[in-house]
Amino acid sequence: MALDADQIVERRRLRRRVSLWRVLAIILAGVAVVAGLAAAGATIFDPRPTHVARVEMSGLITGGRGQIEMLRRIAESSSVRALVVVVDSPGGTTAGSEAIYDAIRKVAEEKPVVAQLETVAASGGYAVALAADHIVARQNTITGSIGVVMQWADVRDLLESLGVEVESVKSDPLKAAPSPFEPTSEEARAMLRGMVEDSYDWFIGLVAERRGLDPDQVRAVGDGRVMTGRQALAAALVDALGGEDEARDWLAETHDIDRDTSIRNWRPSSSISGIGSGRAVAWLARVVGLEAFAQTVERRLATGGVGLDGLVSVWHPQVLEE
Repeated sequence: MALDADQIVERRRLRRRVSLWRVLAIILAGVAVVAGLAAAGATIFDPRPTHVARVEMSGLITGGRGQIEMLRRIAESSSVRALVVVVDSPGGTTAGSEAIYDAIRKVAEEKPVVAQLETVAASGGYAVALAADHIVARQNTITGSIGVVMQWADVRDLLESLGVEVESVKSDPLKAAPSPFEPTSEEARAMLRGMVEDSYDWFIGLVAERRGLDPDQVRAVGDGRVMTGRQALAAALVDALGGEDEARDWLAETHDIDRDTSIRNWRPSSSISGIGSGRAVAWLARVVGLEAFAQTVERRLATGGVGLDGLVSVWHPQVLEE
């Protein structure tokens, strides 16, 4: 039976929609391929060139799986001659910093690693830099802040002003301590201080081992203070002053890696940020009318999905009120 005009128009619309989705699927697949190549330090025309890998440890360090996997691939890649770790971070979680440190040390078992400290490489950021075989800092890099902190808020007065009372039933007084809803007992404070001091001992031992210093020497400057790159050099916490040129000089002088060897950025393949694919996904989502999804992607791009919990090795100046 012959189709009427409305049915013909509807079928044509349906075919156009199917074609649009096919084109979008092809574009997204292409974006994913390019992103994967970029994360692996490759290009479409030159997939596995010999190079020095450069990775950035910036913002809050939480030991994300994408970063761990990226470092594993760098360690295993036959095309990577060396690794430059650019640190520009105030730190992050103590466990996250430890995870990144361990991953970089596995790279160092296979190829030379040099850390390049930029504006801030403090606390957990400095712990990450310790994994390198050589550390270069700017003269005015803010570094140090060797220490661990655990903080919590006391919101009892706020809740009382709102007429809110929080009740709880615990299996033990130390369960869910500290709590923002009740006073912290001396027993709980002792437990928390024990955790902080144990992690601090780990940090001190790490610095002493990696920098070839006596633990007492480290404790003398490991009281949480921050310092400039020049002060860190005097304290033997870094090896040299400078930037990428000085890092490349060290690779050339000690590992015969020619300065003409190309240097390529590596980024976590599981991350939607840093390689442009996140913005491409947000743009495509808007094209097909998925505004809410596009906004979600953009929020993740802006925040990196980062959160802090547990023991923290992080530095940031406080705003003081007179």
